[in-house]
Amino acid sequence: MGETIAQINDKFPHWFNENYKKFNGNEYALPVDQHMLTALIAPRSIYITSATEDEWADPYSEFLGLKYAVPVYSLYGLKGISQQPMPSPDSQLHTEGMGYHLRNGKHDMTEYDWQKFMEYAERYL
Repeated sequence: MGETIAQINDKFPHWFNENYKKFNGNEYALPVDQHMLTALIAPRSIYITSATEDEWADPYSEFLGLKYAVPVYSLYGLKGISQQPMPSPDSQLHTEGMGYHLRNGKHDMTEYDWQKFMEYAERYL
């Protein structure tokens, strides 16, 4: 779902090294998935945000990437969001170690986003 590797390599070739182009049209050959990369951040806190109209970023898959990293966070005694459904727009999930919100709108960084980041930081950091 969302943006493909070929699309992101075409639009933003400066973001990745040349090896990433080997996976253009061949995403299933990647040796890792997003939730594995997210899990590598444990035990440090992570906060992921999505926007309802940001189809290329794929909000549902962003949420799942966080959700499927929960088992690694649990190894450190941190409560994750594994039992939580994806929040409705303009609401958030905050747990120790993880934060997520879904904002109405397009790909952007808004005042609402910053407010939610700061609420999480004040509570957990």
